[in-house]
Amino acid sequence: MLTDIEIAQQAKMKKITEIAQSIGITEDELEPYGHYKAKISDDVINRLSEKEDGKLVLVTAVNPTPAGEGKTTVSIGLGQGMAKIGKNAVIALREPSLGPVFGIKGGAAGGGYSQVVPMEDINLHFTGDMHAITSANNLMCAILDNHIQQGNVLGIDQRRVLVKRCLDMNDRALRNIVCSLGGKLNGIPREDHFIITVASEVMAILCLAADLFDLKKRLGNILVAYTYNGKPVYCRDIKADGAMTVLLKDAIKPNLVQTLENTPVIMHGGPFANIAHGCNSIRATKTALKLGDYCITEAGFGSDLGAEKFLDIKCRFAGIKPSCIVLVSTVRSMKYNGGVEKSELAKENMDALEKGSVNLGAHIDNLKKFGVPVVVAINHFYADTDKEIEFVKHFCESKGAEFSVTKCFAEGGEGSKDLAQKVVDACDKENDFHQLYDLDMPLYDKIETIAREIYGADGVDYTKEAKKSIDEFIALGADKIPVCMAKTQYSLSDNPSALGRPKNFRITVSSASLSNGAGFIVCQTGSIMTMPGLSKQPAAYGIDIDENGNTVGLF
Repeated sequence: MLTDIEIAQQAKMKKITEIAQSIGITEDELEPYGHYKAKISDDVINRLSEKEDGKLVLVTAVNPTPAGEGKTTVSIGLGQGMAKIGKNAVIALREPSLGPVFGIKGGAAGGGYSQVVPMEDINLHFTGDMHAITSANNLMCAILDNHIQQGNVLGIDQRRVLVKRCLDMNDRALRNIVCSLGGKLNGIPREDHFIITVASEVMAILCLAADLFDLKKRLGNILVAYTYNGKPVYCRDIKADGAMTVLLKDAIKPNLVQTLENTPVIMHGGPFANIAHGCNSIRATKTALKLGDYCITEAGFGSDLGAEKFLDIKCRFAGIKPSCIVLVSTVRSMKYNGGVEKSELAKENMDALEKGSVNLGAHIDNLKKFGVPVVVAINHFYADTDKEIEFVKHFCESKGAEFSVTKCFAEGGEGSKDLAQKVVDACDKENDFHQLYDLDMPLYDKIETIAREIYGADGVDYTKEAKKSIDEFIALGADKIPVCMAKTQYSLSDNPSALGRPKNFRITVSSASLSNGAGFIVCQTGSIMTMPGLSKQPAAYGIDIDENGNTVGLF
């Protein structure tokens, strides 16, 4: 059996100019990075501005389990399946972060015969977007510290510096540091922190910016610190926004690549689905909507995190609405939610399947609250039995959701033709899309609405620190913006061990921060790691170069 990277290395890729031509992009409108990847220039976006949008399909999933659900693989397989049934679809995905690639999760370019290529490039340096975001963020931090060192005209309180340096790698040693040691010439010593690049507000901003000038405005609005008098200091006040924009002027352009079956894919941006909205860039999605009759995109983690933020934050800012939502699940994940250990998931267990189906049911119920047709995609594994599949089919029908089994991992687009047709049919159904809450709703009510309607909580509690922060943001006039809930991805609740469909619980907001440039408030529940660490056996151990100079072990 071939590994993902072996399958990808055997792919017969087309030149990126051919892929571009297939969706109406001319060679002059591309900025190539080698033969098989390119930036899409602003000329394309400007030329197509008056063209009618295609139909938007959001792919989301149930809560992640150790068994793996394959949401990205299904997104890619669906795009390939669309081509198989004669539909013009463009896939819009997030870029991988080096942290997970060398850590425990691996890459984010799909798997099996539903992958995006060139897989090695995508999972490593790609077109340099992550490096540009890292540089822009750290320039802001350097300018802020330099301002304090060079007289501190603004009176910045170094105990209330809010922005953190970032790195696109898992490195727990940098989570909490002391900087500027070594004497007066090295600055004023203070406690500092590193976060992973995909958790930075700069990343969230890049993915929400409408264009280069909106990007600059949003960067200038980043709340970087407070003064000794308690007044807010923004990025524009320390004069960092212009230079940051210059660093990001190429990174804001979407990237064009292809699947194993040579269907077009736009990959751009990759913010955390906890601390940020977990979606690819608005520019990438809107470009895909102009280039294809269907745009297939995804949101991070389960629907309680990624989809809710896609629908309540990204769709609101972008002025777009989905025609269909695909909810990815597996028989294995349902049995895991029913109490079966990972090592036993290959065995048929109807009792556990029925017990664990409540998690899938909760996600179906939640998504239907947004008024959009839902199609459940069961990502097929070799051990799934006909009896188990039949149970899931009837369960989904009882919840009012369409159902399809996809074998895209093993069969590529051919294994997703049924799913593709059901998505096409769902896109033609009645659609009453609406957000979960209005922006004019009081901030505390927005938080309560998400907790009750999406998580199933009985209510929300706040630590003293969190309430003080939220009240401070309201006083700044930042109460008419969306809420980005940072919560564990493993449960509908804020307790990662509470599987299934938890009941009789309250969530606790432990802290809150204002992503003023991105345009939302982050409410953190539990402990969310913004700088992950490497595991005892990180994926990096298995990644190497063979005697022929080929990469091995990347997945």
